[in-house]
Formats: sequence, structure tokens, C-alpha cells
Amino acid sequence: MSAAVSRVAGPVPEDPAIVSFPVHRPRRLRRSPAVRRLVAQTRLHPADLVLPVFVREGIAEPVPISSMPGVVQHTLDSLVAEAERAVAAGLGGLMVFGVPEAKDGRGSGADDPGGILNVALTRLAEAVGDRIVVMADLCLDEFTDHGHCGVLDHSGAVDNDATLERYAAMALAQAAAGAEVLGLSGMMDGQVGHVRATLDAAGFTDTLILAYAAKYTSGLYGPFREAVKSSLVGDRATYQQDPTNATEAIREIELDVAEGADIIMVKPGQPHLDIIAAAAEISPVPVAAYQISGEYSQIVAAADNGWIDRERVATESLIHLRRAGAQIILSYFALELAERW
Repeated sequence: MSAAVSRVAGPVPEDPAIVSFPVHRPRRLRRSPAVRRLVAQTRLHPADLVLPVFVREGIAEPVPISSMPGVVQHTLDSLVAEAERAVAAGLGGLMVFGVPEAKDGRGSGADDPGGILNVALTRLAEAVGDRIVVMADLCLDEFTDHGHCGVLDHSGAVDNDATLERYAAMALAQAAAGAEVLGLSGMMDGQVGHVRATLDAAGFTDTLILAYAAKYTSGLYGPFREAVKSSLVGDRATYQQDPTNATEAIREIELDVAEGADIIMVKPGQPHLDIIAAAAEISPVPVAAYQISGEYSQIVAAADNGWIDRERVATESLIHLRRAGAQIILSYFALELAERW
């Protein structure tokens, strides 16, 4: 009797060459919610999620953002209240963006200890800093009167090296204010290494850097620009990455890791699942993805029109990012979903 036939349970067929094996039915693993839950390969947990929040100077009440229904520009007090909700829901972190009243060419409010972002970081660090990770957006675009992510030279182009000096000043202000993670989002060459050296020299050796290593230029940033009252005219294509390219994203990731990034991020998330997957394959540090404002608003708009189920599609969209390899996900859905799980 052949070895193959000897392993078949039951009577041996008259013709040993004809062996009937059980039919494999993958659907058995999908037969009930309990079974599907048992064998699920990708899971979401509130601790994986970071909630982006906006804090605006000079307002007495939260201001709704029309293109991002459900999202507001916070006062300092309402920001702290939102942070307490995030803690109660078990979220992993908060990414804080400041919306100042006054802007200028160098973004002076960005490193002013009395500026709205740094004051907000201090309030959050004091209120919830031992219970949730407080992250700061480190970029000049919210603070410049031209809306670019850096300072401009005499020709109107972004000056990479002059911008690095402004980022270093911002980093020191944000670290001193209590931010545990600094999100370098400006896509300047050498930004991670310059900020890391500055922080270390000042004694902030434990402050983490989240590098927006692969930040693509995109039409999906529109609602965010309303949220931060952006002054931008034109685009940021000379420093953000071209959506047609993938190889340079890997190069950027490798450079940021070599310069000392503690976490790297891909932005936007859903359009660049391939980049998230590639980053997860090569990165020795955690990989984050940012589901940006336009991604959020598309889902909300379709749900508000009754075309899709908001909670189901929002959850599915985050699962896509997680399955692609994102360990950390920034999403405006973070709090509402975590409170329902």
C-alpha cells in the first residue's frame, strides 16, 4: 500500500490510485460572527489610534469646520475636555495643530512660548500627559502668512536650510511645552537629523520624532486647510512627494531612519497602501499612517447622503491601513469609533 493511501481514513479504495480527499471549504471559517472574530488576522484597538485636534487662538467656543462635519477648532478648555474623552476611550495619542490669530513670513508664533500651540501643549501635558501621548505638529504652514511649510527666499521659493533653523527652534519650544512626540511634517531635506541634534544638545534626548517620511502632495488636503485657516496660494509640489513615484518614498524613509526618526509616517493613507506595505517591510521603527481630512470628509459626505454606513466604512478604512502594515493610525474617526468598540 502506498504511503499516500495509508494516510487516508476509512476503507481503502479498490484502486489505490483513486483517493478521495475531503473537500476544503474556506467558508467554514466565515460561518458565524464568533468564528470570524476568532480567526481575524487584523484587529483594531483604540491604543493604535491617534486623534488629530485643532486649537484656535481667540475664540470663546469651539468652531465647527464646515468641510469636516463633526470636527471643530477647539478652545483651550474644550481641547482639554476632548483629551479627557480620548483618554477614557483608550486612544493612543493626540496630534495637536495650532491655529494662530496672527501670521508672518517666518511663522513667529510657532516657537513663541506664548503661542497658541505651545500653550495648548502645556495644558495637555499637565492635564493628560501621563495618560496619553501628546504629539505636536512641527511645521510652519499654520503660522506663515504665505502658507508654505518653510521660510521663503528672495525668489519666493522655500529655503530648505533656513527652514531647518526654524524647525529647530520649534522643536525646542514644543519639547519645553511638554510634547512627547514631535511630528516633522514639512518634508525638508535633513529635517530629522537637524532637529534630533538640536534636541539632544538641549537635553531633550527622550523626546521622540515622528517623521512624515513619505508625505505626498494631494488634492485631499482641502478640508485641513480650512481647519487651520491656511493662507496657501499654489501648491507644495516642490517639497512634498509626487504621487506618481514610489521608489523615492523608500529612499526618504531610509534617510529619516538613519537620521534618528523614532517613528515614520505615510500620508495620505488610503491612496498609498502600497507605500505603507513597503515601509512596513523595511522599517526598523514603527510605521504610522495618516488618514487625512479629505479621506475623512469623503466618507462622511457619502454617509450623510445615505449612500454608505458611516461607522462600517470608517472602520473598514482603518482596517485597510492596519492590514497594509500601519502600526499607528492618525484619523479624525479615532474617538467616535473607539467610544463605540
